[in-house]
Amino acid sequence: MPVRIVTDSTCDLPSAMVADLGLSVVPLYIHIGSTDYLDGVDMSREQFYNGLPTFPSHPTTAAPGIEVFEHVYQELASEGADGIVSIHIAESLSNVINVARLAAQRFTDVPVRVIDSGQLTLGVGLEALAACTAARAGATIEEVARVVEDMIPRTHTFAALSTVEFLRRSGRLTQFQSGLAVVLKILPLLKMHSGVAEMEKVRTEERAIKRLLTLLLEQLPIEQLAVVHTNASLKAKALYDRAKPLLGEISEPIYGSVTPVIGAHIGPGAVGFVCVAKR
Repeated sequence: MPVRIVTDSTCDLPSAMVADLGLSVVPLYIHIGSTDYLDGVDMSREQFYNGLPTFPSHPTTAAPGIEVFEHVYQELASEGADGIVSIHIAESLSNVINVARLAAQRFTDVPVRVIDSGQLTLGVGLEALAACTAARAGATIEEVARVVEDMIPRTHTFAALSTVEFLRRSGRLTQFQSGLAVVLKILPLLKMHSGVAEMEKVRTEERAIKRLLTLLLEQLPIEQLAVVHTNASLKAKALYDRAKPLLGEISEPIYGSVTPVIGAHIGPGAVGFVCVAKR
């Protein structure tokens, strides 16, 4: 039986692709008031983003417990896996990776290799996709891990937000900072690479889109592209349409709706790219 791959719900891969890959996805928790939801299970992303502006309290998120990961690892071992590679959202953004590491230490039936993707959204997803492809081709656990580790420094995510309101609600900006940003028409542009998150300030949405295109061109040539959004699929398609003539021959990108775990902080209407630069 080949090596099996585990990730978490921040990977943002389409559900049909997850099923086809045989990828195990561990859902994170979303807390809204006194109610807990499993990400991608108990509430759709469309429902989350439609409700986000009016939820009675701002959503918070949490990692699943150690026993959840142990259960997933046990299921895969019972199915005949001879090794497991577990790839998760960057440690700099979430405690998920540390929970997975503790579970892997306690689980001894088959080897488990836990990898910090250094990424979020489809940055995690593309690494998990590459791991599944390698595993299906018969790669060993160490060979699969090397495929992922080779991708990490070549994977970049950048996204333009449409509002600062949800950064304020989640405590990332003060009332004064968000008010000033609104007055000056400043929009945050978020970048993620190898576990390091950065933020640029861009004035006007059009300048933000142009900056996204510039950042994408800086990574050429690229071997893989994804487009991500927070409940803004038409806006995401329009963004790719602007990028496509600049890219040369490239496969149609994967589109991903960003997990509420991240969307609670950045709000609806955000769009961006995830790309893997060629070696």
